[in-house]
This record gives sequence, C-alpha cells and structure tokens, in this order.
Amino acid sequence: MADPTSLHFEYIARMGHVIDAAFPVGESITALHLGAGALTIPRYIEATRSGSRQQVVEIERDLIDFVRQHCPLPRNASIRCRYGDAREVMESLPKGLLGQVDLVVVDVFRGARTPAHVTSVEFYSAIKKLLAPGGIVIANVADGPPMSFARGQLATLRYVFGDAFGVAEQGVANSKRFGNVVLGALSDGTVPPWVSTLAGKGPHPTGLIAGAEAVTWSASATVVTDNTAIDSPPPARNLFRS
Repeated sequence: MADPTSLHFEYIARMGHVIDAAFPVGESITALHLGAGALTIPRYIEATRSGSRQQVVEIERDLIDFVRQHCPLPRNASIRCRYGDAREVMESLPKGLLGQVDLVVVDVFRGARTPAHVTSVEFYSAIKKLLAPGGIVIANVADGPPMSFARGQLATLRYVFGDAFGVAEQGVANSKRFGNVVLGALSDGTVPPWVSTLAGKGPHPTGLIAGAEAVTWSASATVVTDNTAIDSPPPARNLFRS
C-alpha cells in the first residue's frame, strides 16, 4: 500500500485500466465509491488525478479506521467517507450530486457475496441519475460457471444504460472458472472505442466482453429487479486451496 499507483489484485488492476482509459491521467474527477475495500481505488485516483472529489460509502467503519491508521490518506486529499449500507447512503446523498458524478465504482460485498439489493434495475437506475454526461459506472462481480449471476448483471446494465461491457481473465470470461468480472456502462449508453484497448492491458490472458459478444454473453439472462434479485453465489469451497 506504500505506492498507491501499484494495483496488485487482478480485478483492481482491471478497474484501474478502465478508469485510465475513460479519464485522462492528471485531470481531476468526481467519484463515488460504493464499498471501500482498503481505499485502494480512491487512493489510486488521488495519486493519479490529484484534486479529485471523492465520496466513499462503507458499512464497516472499523475497516476504514484500520486503513487510515496504517496507511493515512494524503493530507490534502478530498476523500469523504460515509458509513452505512451502500444503497441507502447513495439514495440519501445531497441532491447537488445528481448529474455531477463522473465515476461510480460498485464493489459491495457481505462476506464473499454481493447482496441482492445492489444488483437490480432500481439500484443502477439510481446510479444513472448521479452520473454526469460521459460518466461511467464500473462494478466488480464475482461468479463461477455458468456465470448466471454475472450474465444477469450485464443484462441489467444493458437494460438500464443501453449498452455495457465486461473484462475478465479469459477463463472467467469463457465461463471456465470462478473469478471476477469488471462490468462497465456509460451514462450515454455508448461503448466507446477505448473499450477495445482493455483486451491488451492485462493482467493476461484477458477476455473482453463487448459489442456482439456482450449481446451473446447476456442473451440467456433475465434482467434483475428488486423483486427478483438474489445474492451472488458463494465461491467454491476449494477455491482457495493450494
């Protein structure tokens, strides 16, 4: 954590690539993080886009306190932490943020699973209202074969935004193993040309789910609503065995 620009975890590195492709390095942005992790992405944005205005929503206050104690944020960083349920806090944010947020990062877990209420049309529609023109939401989704949960999330993003994309390790994208898929959607419903560059960014091998592939990948899935949403599946018990 000494170097905030060094993103070690595979899915975090992919998130960083999406952010770098979407927003020029050095230009400040307004970002909302639903789920703080170890403040890795907020710290990365501050290091690469100093002056960015960031809000972090995290239900585990002790986690934030631990990170701040052992790896303090830069003194001048504009990073505000709010504590509570991600969706509840998001829906109570100041109205002045509507249409002003360049980036929303969704990385919400309860234990090893994403809770149902942050996976639905209603949830992503609330995010869409926050996004500025050209703004983007990226979401970390963990799933395994046959990737029904992740496919449903891609279908839901495509329904809300008009189109969406995903990037993952190739075996995960091919539904061969459990892993993380980073999904993204822009406020204007486009998938811009820079998305195609993500396949070459690594960690390799990389599977890109965009364009016709995104249509095919999500074709068998049903759009998720508050009435149908379920938690993401737990990892297989042997996933972390050596």
